[in-house]
Amino acid sequence: GPSGCGKSTLLQIIAGLMLPSAGKVLLGNQDVTGQPAHMVYLFQQYSKSLLPWLTVEHNVMFSFSHRMHLSRQANRERCREYLEMVGLADFGGHYPWQLSGGMQQRVAIARALAAEPRVLLLDEPFSSVDALTRLDLHALLLDLWAQKRFTAVLVTHDVDEAVFLADRIAVMSRRPGIVQEIIETQMPRPRNPVETHESPKFLKVRHELLNHLLKKSETADARPR
Repeated sequence: GPSGCGKSTLLQIIAGLMLPSAGKVLLGNQDVTGQPAHMVYLFQQYSKSLLPWLTVEHNVMFSFSHRMHLSRQANRERCREYLEMVGLADFGGHYPWQLSGGMQQRVAIARALAAEPRVLLLDEPFSSVDALTRLDLHALLLDLWAQKRFTAVLVTHDVDEAVFLADRIAVMSRRPGIVQEIIETQMPRPRNPVETHESPKFLKVRHELLNHLLKKSETADARPR
């Protein structure tokens, strides 16, 4: 959906960070009225979400050490497992400010997954990195999803990103934001950053989604102010 339509607000309601003015959020048939224990929120501003006074290793351990009560060695082994998943096993002793933007976001992803979420909420987490890093992080996220099979809810205004990553795309309107349509992508897996973007199926879904968004935009612009 367009900027300002309420995508991030909806995500915060799902996360239990805001209460809805109407309706409710269900997780496992239970009302979400606070922050669920098995739900993790991955923010857009990764540089602000990482704790700069902690090393990469301790940033990742922060997500689970206080509730799993493992030994120090077990904590470090678990941390290394997730850093290996995101290709940063050799950077555990570095601080966030010593890493590139893409590497910082990999640390944030490792920290989120180390908490073993049932649901991972992603609020435009790739919008602040360059195009090649974004494609790399897309592939990483899909690979990690294939391994862990968590539910992911992604907020984005990038059509290509939505089509490449998602199984279902909820299209939101301009203010007041409502879900106007849900599109099933039916894209086969596994997905390749190059081949999938060039496939007829990808182009067809992308065409359908862009047409829908542009028509809604034109309709909104034509309304009397």
